[in-house]
Amino acid sequence: MTQKAYGYITRMNQGEKQLLVFQHSVKEAGIQIPKGTVETGESAYEAVIREMEEETGLTEFLSVKKVAEDCWKADDGSIHERFFYEMQIDKTEEEWTVSPTGGGEEEGITFSYFWIFSADEVELARGHGDYINRVLSK
Repeated sequence: MTQKAYGYITRMNQGEKQLLVFQHSVKEAGIQIPKGTVETGESAYEAVIREMEEETGLTEFLSVKKVAEDCWKADDGSIHERFFYEMQIDKTEEEWTVSPTGGGEEEGITFSYFWIFSADEVELARGHGDYINRVLSK
């Protein structure tokens, strides 16, 4: 079974919590939260830290805590064991673009990051918002 680590990266802005999301350069991929595959010999916690660095460029997290764990059926029929973490940061930049450094399928693509206050602001890719209510109050 494939293990996936998802990062709900949050910050406080004007007294409210915001969530970091990105628009994939392949428009069909939609708006997502950063995530990645847990590698052999790596814990889900280690994977989420590594993946967030590779996909967002962020390296300083104020706190990292697990908010959910489940088994989920992907579009291709495979079953993923998923680990969701809330990762708080103190970043004030409103938007930025990253070319992920993990290689593989992400070679040559771009992620355009921005913040949302509520899940109602955007339509997240299937499965990405499953536990958003545990980190955002709206």
